[in-house]
Amino acid sequence: MAETNQTRSSARTGAPMRRGPMGRGPMGGGGGGKAKNMRGALTSLLSYCRSQTGIILLALVLAAIGAVFTIIGPNQISRLTDYIYDGLSGGVSSEEMAEDIQAQLASGEINILDYLPEGTDPSDIDLSSLDLTDTEDELAQAILSNITLSEEYQAAHADDGIDMDGILSVALLLLGIYLASAICSFVQHYIMQTVTQRTAKRLRGDIDTKINRLPLKFFSGNAAGDVLSRMTNDVDMIGQAMSNSLSSLVTAIAQLVGCLIMMYYTDWVLATTTVLSTLIGLVLMVVIMSRSQKYFTARQESLGTLNGYIEEMYAGHDVIRILNAEDEVRDTFTTMNQAVKTANFRSQFLSGLMQPLMTFVGNLGYVAVCVVGAWQIIEGNITFGVITAFLIYTRLFESPLRQVSQAMTQVQSCAAASERVFEFLSEEEMEDESDKAQRIEHVRGEVEFRHVKFAYPNAPENEIIHDFSAKVQPGQKVAIVGPTGAGKTTMVNLLMRFFEPTGGTILIDGIPTTDIPRSNVHNQFGMVLQDTWLFEGTVRENLLYNTKGVTEEQMINACKACGIHNFIQALPHGYDSVLSDNTAISAGQKQLMTIARAMIQNSPMLILDEATSSVDTKTEMLTQRAMDQLTNRRTSFVIAHRLSTIKNADLILVMRDGDIVEQGSHEALLKQNGFYAELYNSQFEEAS
Repeated sequence: MAETNQTRSSARTGAPMRRGPMGRGPMGGGGGGKAKNMRGALTSLLSYCRSQTGIILLALVLAAIGAVFTIIGPNQISRLTDYIYDGLSGGVSSEEMAEDIQAQLASGEINILDYLPEGTDPSDIDLSSLDLTDTEDELAQAILSNITLSEEYQAAHADDGIDMDGILSVALLLLGIYLASAICSFVQHYIMQTVTQRTAKRLRGDIDTKINRLPLKFFSGNAAGDVLSRMTNDVDMIGQAMSNSLSSLVTAIAQLVGCLIMMYYTDWVLATTTVLSTLIGLVLMVVIMSRSQKYFTARQESLGTLNGYIEEMYAGHDVIRILNAEDEVRDTFTTMNQAVKTANFRSQFLSGLMQPLMTFVGNLGYVAVCVVGAWQIIEGNITFGVITAFLIYTRLFESPLRQVSQAMTQVQSCAAASERVFEFLSEEEMEDESDKAQRIEHVRGEVEFRHVKFAYPNAPENEIIHDFSAKVQPGQKVAIVGPTGAGKTTMVNLLMRFFEPTGGTILIDGIPTTDIPRSNVHNQFGMVLQDTWLFEGTVRENLLYNTKGVTEEQMINACKACGIHNFIQALPHGYDSVLSDNTAISAGQKQLMTIARAMIQNSPMLILDEATSSVDTKTEMLTQRAMDQLTNRRTSFVIAHRLSTIKNADLILVMRDGDIVEQGSHEALLKQNGFYAELYNSQFEEAS
């Protein structure tokens, strides 16, 4: 009911109109606003998730442990490679072979003259300083190409070969390490998905709750499509970022630090080579991130604006066709669509640069490790297995940078989305009335306006209602008439407490409405508005909306009184037929359904705002009889432009420019020959 009246009020004040699926119309406005800083938005999100800090920390610890297990693997692979290499080379290192040959040369078992290059003087050779591992020495090459190992040495290494026991032990250890890493990753992924979905569900619930706590002025300045975008697009973006980027960041950081430690532990020269080769990419990534954040914020803002515009244009499609405004709408859409495309292109292009950049840096690291590693092997400083490990470490060291770049892209999107969501959640709410214990239980229907004044919050200098005073007795039918903009609907909004008077008091049964909770005030009124509101559901669900304890007979009698029972029966499934945008139902029939809904609601007081404006003359007569039955012994307020429909009103209040200029019965006002008589006669002149 509250939402329905907001719809009507918005229409009268030129604000965006909000409607259900079965009765929509154009809206206006769009999202926007200056972006807050990234740190502030993420701080708000972390504060929002404070209750789940423990489980999130557990997931992050598991992510870090999984990364540590992954880092330990290359060290064991290095051992595995050395086992295989030593076995394939006979289990003998070049240093051991050189020592054996050196001993044979010194003892004379190997004649040095057999290996001297032609023209070499034997006296120039110092056998004690001969380095057989020097691959550039011709003598060393000649001796090693014709190796004759001593019998003692051959006997000592007769059983050397591939150590299968050692390989098996390392392989089992690797299997355990990678299995533990996989388990940690699975558990942390499950935890983060659970936390993410809970947070997204809670955010959507809080937004939905927030909507019902916001004053009407908020909806006068914000498009419904933008609010919808915050509840869907922005919340989904937050969920995706939390699910993917948070654990990825922790894993990447743990892997990065662990790789550094293990690389420097293994060989500081190759470690420094790897770090320097990736430092270039890290610097460029930071520069790109600092430039791209504003485009991620612009993307979310422009997307919200476009969603709002698309919704209002789709809802008002018929009006656009009638006014032949397709070209104008298309131009506006093209402009908004171009803004989304530009923001998307810039944000995605800059973030997309990180991927090829990290690939280049990774490949550069591979080349550097191979070149420097080969030199290290020649110098005898490392084994072949160390290069194998470092090639893996290079990938593991470059991978976190890639993960960080991808995660930061999502974090930037998350920051922009969080900013919009928490900006909405921090909007000023209506006054908390939980402390108001006073309630109206058995309403007599006496309503009094005492010197009521009002100006809209966004224009306090433009007073709409100047000094409105009137007293309505229980059971009276009061008609409020006047030209457009006189303040008729505003009075209803004040009566329902959608807005608060800036001066004066409104009383129900002698109790100021400000002393009564809004929900209790709303419960006293049934409303039938010009703008129908039907949702996609069965006829029965629409008629009994938020009303309990209604019998089938009562529902059918209300529909018969409004003249729509036969129409409903003609539907494929009668009262259980589903109403949707594709259902063939006229505007007048929709309005008659809302009248029947008000009759079923059976509230002690009624508000009828142009309730018969969408029906033909014959249906209006039928509806008028139903309305008379509905208003019998109920205090009712009727806003009408067709003055012929309120002839039987007990009291007619004639408004002009926010003031009551005349009041009385229909006959009395005509006799005065004043402003009411002028309005009444002008309608018949227009009809003729």
